[in-house]
Amino acid sequence: MADLFERTEVNSMVLRNRLVHSATNEGAANREDGCVTEQLIALREEVAKGGVGLVIPGNAYVSDEGKSRPGQLGVHSDEVIPGLSRMAEAVHHHGARIALQLQHAGGNMYVPPATGYALGPSDLQLTDVPSKAMTIDDIARTVADFASAAIRAKAAGCDAVQLHGAHSYLLSQFLSPYFNRRTDGYGGSLENRARFPLEVLRAVRQAVGPRFPVMIKVNCEDFVDGGFALHDFVPLCLMLEREGVDAIEVSGGTHFSDPRYFCSRPVGTVPREQEIYFKEAAERYKREISVPLMLVGGVRSYEVANWVVRSGLADYVSLSRPLIREPGLIGRWQQGDTRPSTCTSCNLCFGPVRAGEGLYCVPLAQERQRGEPVD
Repeated sequence: MADLFERTEVNSMVLRNRLVHSATNEGAANREDGCVTEQLIALREEVAKGGVGLVIPGNAYVSDEGKSRPGQLGVHSDEVIPGLSRMAEAVHHHGARIALQLQHAGGNMYVPPATGYALGPSDLQLTDVPSKAMTIDDIARTVADFASAAIRAKAAGCDAVQLHGAHSYLLSQFLSPYFNRRTDGYGGSLENRARFPLEVLRAVRQAVGPRFPVMIKVNCEDFVDGGFALHDFVPLCLMLEREGVDAIEVSGGTHFSDPRYFCSRPVGTVPREQEIYFKEAAERYKREISVPLMLVGGVRSYEVANWVVRSGLADYVSLSRPLIREPGLIGRWQQGDTRPSTCTSCNLCFGPVRAGEGLYCVPLAQERQRGEPVD
């Protein structure tokens, strides 16, 4: 029976426990060039110091045309490598490992590139920035951009990379019939819609070699009419398994879904039996897939996290908002204080991120400003 705090391996990466800091756009990188800042290093170091096994810095854009927002971390240029190295060293200093999440915004973009338009699977208008359908040359160039980004992450001392194939960013857009209206070999059937993400996975694997962990985050459902559906989730994961992916993190929802069904649901505190958002998807996955599963979404209590691992529902438990509120949560649990996270899923932390001010728990900052006691 698996234990929440046992050492495990994902390919060549040894993790001290089964708890993961799921990727979040920190909004704390340099607004102009995407380079790592001291603020960003401090954010990732604090979580590593707090006891988590794996830290995944989020939404690192692989090319200028894939950048979504100001303050977003970049891995699009060799100029970012020294800062990424300092961040990796800070995480390693506290015994955690680091996997950089590689992302292209596609049509989910809020900062228009030099061209004035975004690139996506089809001609779409998802934000104020119009999106044009990618040509075959655009697709090939973007595949190469992901591979180059992975090489930079490895050169910077990161222990792994994670492809962002969820939440209505580019890879997720290709997978979803809601966004992907193509009639060529990249649209239509699931096999065609998965072609581009699989090409990215193959290119990244070839770039970093067989022993460097390559993971992916995918939706189990989009929760939009006509979007990626649960019945396609396991077939997609079987394709990813055949391509040799090292771990899959399951999430769900898009930025255009009903907020009640997004990955960051504003649900407040709920009973333990309601904590896990994607339980059915994980159950289906475990019946057919042997690749390690990381389960994100809703877990707030030690008892539920422990049950997820001990029951075999998933191999790893991913947390995001609870670690924004309390970076030392994992260490507290391991030391015997198993009170649940005090995160109420209010989503106010999105505000400073979108403003490029950096990630922090807004209610906690307000409590401290008022001089209130903070657990």
